[in-house]
Order: sequence, then structure tokens, then C-alpha cells
Amino acid sequence: MIERVSTSGAPVVGFSSGTAAPLSQAIVVGDLIFCSGTGPLDPETRTVVSDDFVEQVKQTLTNMMRTVEAAGGTKNTVVKCNVYLGDVHNFGAFNAAYREFFADAEGFPARTTVGAVLHRDRVQVEIDCVAAKA
Repeated sequence: MIERVSTSGAPVVGFSSGTAAPLSQAIVVGDLIFCSGTGPLDPETRTVVSDDFVEQVKQTLTNMMRTVEAAGGTKNTVVKCNVYLGDVHNFGAFNAAYREFFADAEGFPARTTVGAVLHRDRVQVEIDCVAAKA
């Protein structure tokens, strides 16, 4: 059985003004949660929260976790993150913020981090993940 997850706690945006995104925030299949990529947007205004890279990372991780939790997971059940950085020179700052975010978890998820051209102006980071239901 496939369950589509949606939460107002994380932003949902279209890829161009006035359009609905052709995706689900998360899909649950069995005990696995597959989260779409999310970025540093305020869930209510759907605007970029800050031009500060670390603040963008924190908001992106918060948005990701709100989706994971809406699907029945927790920080401890995130098993894999894929990270897309607009500037690979921010890798060190990303690692520091990521380490701080997961400091209270039982361990770190597996992770891939790549440099990418991100689709929205001012967005410097995007993350998607796979988690297990708690």
C-alpha cells in the first residue's frame, strides 16, 4: 500500500508562479518514508528564510523533519540524506550545522552531498531523505 503524505508544517511550492508542484512531500511504502527534496523556505510564506547559508541549512533540516514526522518517522529513523549544495565551498559550514542538528540523535544517517545548480533564486541548499516509520 502506498500512502501520500502532506503537511502544512513544511513548504509546498510550485516550480513556477501559480503552479502546483507535480510531487508528494513524502511517500510511505510499508515502513519506509521517501521524502521529496525540501529547501530553506518558510512553510507559511513560502519565501527563502535568509540569505545566510547556515540559517538556510537549519530551516531545510527543520522542514525535512516536519515531513518525516508527519509520515510517522523521527530523527532517529532517518536512514539516508541526499544533500545538494549550490556552492561546494559551503561544505564545511554544512557539516557543522548538520552535525549540530543530529547531535541528539542516536547516530548520523548515511549521506551523499553534491554540488548542484538549484532551481530557485537565493536557495543555497536542498535535502531529500529516506526514513523508517518509528
